Amino acid sequence: MSDSHVVTGGGRGIGRAVAERLLAQGAAVVVVDTDPASAAWVAEHSRADAVVGDAAAEPVAEEAAASAQRRGVLRGWVNNAAVFRDADLHTAAPAEVMALVAANLAPVVTGCAVAVRRFIDAGTGGAVVNVSSHQAQRPVPGALPYATAKAAVEGLTRAVAVDYGPQGVRANAVAVGSVATERYAALLDGQSPQDRRRTEREMARLHPLGRVGVPEEVADAVAYLLSDQARFVSGAVLPLDGGRSVRGHDPEEAPGPP
Repeated sequence: MSDSHVVTGGGRGIGRAVAERLLAQGAAVVVVDTDPASAAWVAEHSRADAVVGDAAAEPVAEEAAASAQRRGVLRGWVNNAAVFRDADLHTAAPAEVMALVAANLAPVVTGCAVAVRRFIDAGTGGAVVNVSSHQAQRPVPGALPYATAKAAVEGLTRAVAVDYGPQGVRANAVAVGSVATERYAALLDGQSPQDRRRTEREMARLHPLGRVGVPEEVADAVAYLLSDQARFVSGAVLPLDGGRSVRGHDPEEAPGPP
């Protein structure tokens, strides 16, 4: 029986890249996404299923887990689903801010809970990978709910690793920087040619590697953390940001080497 994995937010972008990477390795994959059209690509693969619904809803997560276990031994769960909406403390009601925090945190809590229960009940152990952000440690202006949620995701990751390590459950996170997803492309496409060039130059400047990432690079790291090659890695937060989180801008900085 093959291994199986659940990937939330797997209809497009990073989630789809992760799911396709796992399929390429021979695993079965269940994709969870709120958009049926985004999840339609799954029908092209004989070892993949799609569950349409909110990853924060326990019945949806349980359906995905059951589907994965019909396909094989549930080995991994990737919590990737996220919502990109912001609110300011000085203009929004606290309840609105908390709702946006929950929109990004609740799917991860639900996914971790269902995965841990299934791993323990099956007696197989397993691996959880939570998709975080560089903003968990270094927020950018205007992203308070998102940065708050991602910081909580990293704390949750470490707590899961500690609480359930004795049952053979590993939990890790990847802290993703700017990645060339459809959302990023839409940002650039909505700008004038001059503004687009400015954005691209600034993104290159923010990342010591001189560019934003691509979803496949995140998928490679997630696949590693799910694999037996990472069997002694747990409670870790792996930066996947081209060095952005360690880059410090200084108006007096000297020019870099040629």
